[in-house]
Amino acid sequence: MKFSSYEEFWKFYLTQHSKSTTRAWHFVGTSFVFVFIIWAFVSWNFWLVLLAPITAYALAWISHFFIEGNKPATFGHPVWSLRADFRMYRLTLLGQLKEELDKVESL
Repeated sequence: MKFSSYEEFWKFYLTQHSKSTTRAWHFVGTSFVFVFIIWAFVSWNFWLVLLAPITAYALAWISHFFIEGNKPATFGHPVWSLRADFRMYRLTLLGQLKEELDKVESL
């Protein structure tokens, strides 16, 4: 699929995360990114940083294949997908994701 802007992709990204369980698995996976990075700095074992993307992508992709029933957007748009994942994470933390989901549903 082709997108003319990140904002256009963002709307598509939200439709690919329509189930709350999928979003929850993404949130857990992205949280582990921060856990592994902090753990790497605290322990001075920077090999732990490698576990951050492995864990995050594993949890996200499992949720897409077994819960959402679609193909991860990362496969076609890796950079925008990563950016959108962190945006979704931030909006979840701030309690603002529902507003974004409602906007997409109303289109």
